[in-house]
Amino acid sequence: MEKYTNLIKLSVGTESVDTLAEWQKIPQVQTADGFPQHITRMWPKREAEILNGGSIYWVIKGVIQARQRILRLDEVTGHDGIRRCAIVLDKDLFRTAPAQRRPFQGWRYLKPEDSPPDMTAARQEDDALPADLSAALADIGVL
Repeated sequence: MEKYTNLIKLSVGTESVDTLAEWQKIPQVQTADGFPQHITRMWPKREAEILNGGSIYWVIKGVIQARQRILRLDEVTGHDGIRRCAIVLDKDLFRTAPAQRRPFQGWRYLKPEDSPPDMTAARQEDDALPADLSAALADIGVL
């Protein structure tokens, strides 16, 4: 299999994976064909690697908590006439093993070997821990 890479992005203002999922159901956040999208100013230079099986990993309250497969990158033009990149995402959100992350701006590349694993199918439906507890446990290596 060819090489792929992931993206990592802060989900600012999101309280949980569930609130991220609810936000992505808002029609204004979706593409014309009904997929959630995240619009960003920068177009990834490693587009081919991202589209070769990459996901976006969401940092919520300082902890990577979920990922979504990236389906495509669409060019969109804002009301200001500036070209932007819409990262079009699969509708399915997968909870991941929590991994602490410091704040950063924009998105970053995330190597597959540095990406936290998905939670097992049995744990996908578990109630999420409070964000501060999850962050503290991830910080000491328990999660």
